[in-house]
Amino acid sequence: MSGGFETVSLSADKKELVIIDQTLLPGKRVFLSLKTKEEIFEAIRSLRVRGAPAIGVAAAIGIYVCSLDYYQNARDDFEAEIIAAADYIGSARPTAVNLRWAVERMKHTLTSHSGENAEMVLDALLAAAEGIYREDIECSRRIGEYGLPLLRGCSSVLTHCNAGRLAAVKYGTATAPIYLAHENGIDIRVYCDETRPLMQGARLTSFELSDAGIPVTLLCDNMAGSAMRNGMIDAVIVGCDRVAANGDFANKIGTSMVALCAREYGIPFYVAAPRSTIDMDTENGKQIIIEQRDSDEVTDMWFAQRTAPKGIDVYNPAFDVTDASLVTAFITDAGVVYPPFSENLLVVQEVK
Repeated sequence: MSGGFETVSLSADKKELVIIDQTLLPGKRVFLSLKTKEEIFEAIRSLRVRGAPAIGVAAAIGIYVCSLDYYQNARDDFEAEIIAAADYIGSARPTAVNLRWAVERMKHTLTSHSGENAEMVLDALLAAAEGIYREDIECSRRIGEYGLPLLRGCSSVLTHCNAGRLAAVKYGTATAPIYLAHENGIDIRVYCDETRPLMQGARLTSFELSDAGIPVTLLCDNMAGSAMRNGMIDAVIVGCDRVAANGDFANKIGTSMVALCAREYGIPFYVAAPRSTIDMDTENGKQIIIEQRDSDEVTDMWFAQRTAPKGIDVYNPAFDVTDASLVTAFITDAGVVYPPFSENLLVVQEVK
């Protein structure tokens, strides 16, 4: 992003979690400094920070920040307080596996240093949080490097929701190959679904890409099929919040329809996924818990006046599950994974 800021970071004095409030974009760029588990939970739950990688980094830094507060306030139950805070933060959203992954990694760090003096525990938690932060940047960059060759000959790409740098610390996942193409002077136009009802494509992806000087065209969600039929789309790249062992994956609601259209019109459909998003303990997409969100996101949010009758029933899942059979390949930080996914996702998980 032209401003050079990061979506998630640890403050310069290493005492606060700093995020850009994504609920206020694109109109305002407001940074929040968070210190308590309640503030961090609320920021994740309300989508002030969102995107699977960014949530994981925010949770890791947040757990460290909470532990620092508990230490400074001389809590007798220092370690128990950290575990409780980690579990609380981890419960903010159920679908994104990166959140659970980061929380469990921080808890493992704590238990590995249990019994040591508090300063040593804090140093270990800080190192773990900063490690997760650095790894996210490196991971996104590698996804971009592996994905860029897949875009050779492509002049246009469609994406859904926001899997850009606002969903990570830097580069993002689905947009990482696009950012690298831009760095190398390759012009690729991005068609961006608005992504009802929370409008992450319109508010976030179109904002960050245009801010970076990348050509972007905004589409209403129900226009993607028309664009594909008319030959406007060369490839589709989306991010994801959880990949099951068989290659089924959960991503922002509407992704499955994009995948079905891509298959119908013979367009390659790629999923950008850091390995921390692959959940080999989840056998298939039917086992993925789908978060249900408030009805007013559909009926009221972003509108000057209510758009539906009061009291109307609303179905508002945050994600849908796309079948593995619709995926051309997964672009991971350890390489491109092609079918059969049940075998090859396991292989890529074992790459050091």
